[in-house]
Amino acid sequence: MKFALDEQQRDFAASIDAALGAADLAGAVRAWSAGDVAPGRKVWEQLANLGVTALAVPEKFDGLDADPVDLVVAAERLGRWCVPGPVTESIAVAPVLLADDERCAELASGELIASVALPPDMPRAVDAEAAGLVLLATDEGVSESATGQCHPSVDPSRRLYDVTATGESWQADVERAYEFGALATAAQLVGAAEALRNDAVDYAKQRTQFGRAIGSYQAIKHKLADVHIAIELARPLVYGAALSLAPRDVSAAKAAASEAGLLAARSALQTYGAIGFTQEHDLSLWLLRVQALRSAWGTPEGHRRRVLEAL
Repeated sequence: MKFALDEQQRDFAASIDAALGAADLAGAVRAWSAGDVAPGRKVWEQLANLGVTALAVPEKFDGLDADPVDLVVAAERLGRWCVPGPVTESIAVAPVLLADDERCAELASGELIASVALPPDMPRAVDAEAAGLVLLATDEGVSESATGQCHPSVDPSRRLYDVTATGESWQADVERAYEFGALATAAQLVGAAEALRNDAVDYAKQRTQFGRAIGSYQAIKHKLADVHIAIELARPLVYGAALSLAPRDVSAAKAAASEAGLLAARSALQTYGAIGFTQEHDLSLWLLRVQALRSAWGTPEGHRRRVLEAL
């Protein structure tokens, strides 16, 4: 039996790459970090036009009610291009928490961006200042929330906000929402790792030392080959978790994707040298995003623990 994306899913991924590749994502991320969300919102408008924001929304709210695999396809590409904003929270988690709420239609159209806090793994809401709706999900239910103190993140484009519940709560499948959050974050990490690997490979072919391209040295080749292997081992786990949505499978995927992302970040930085971590270099945007996503929706250690407990 062959496990692979079908032609429609591959075309969907290619359409996202084409749209985001033509946009100035690095500029949008930097502007988002500085508090100017306008360029980032234009990127989100493109995602809405492609149907990305409607993937997890039920059809009765003009959504696509897509398979979780399709959600993973999109999330991986968004990670590849370092899209700013509460990607996981708005596209993957909020539709589950809103359930039959008519505001799902606004999510599908891209008019509404939502952020979510889901303690203990996500105690604060990401980019709540750019979201039109902030949700707090606990074992007791889901409620709208007011934002409080802002906390900086390792990634300047991801500000974290304390939230306080306001109004009455409603019941939703919070456990399923968490699995979607961890899964979408894992997919973004795979995409970000791919971007870092590709950039490092291209740079290794161009940079010379002692009269030779550094990519010709075995140490560099082996390092980047290890990154490639880590990505190719993590990706099937992510897609497998999308098929089952079993907590053990989702945690295995998140842990593997986190480690692949870390290895890719370290290897890319070592290949580029110190220039790769300067704020002026685009590579730094992906390096910081990987660090932020590794701990989002559960740390690697927490997910490995959950896998062990499920065995």
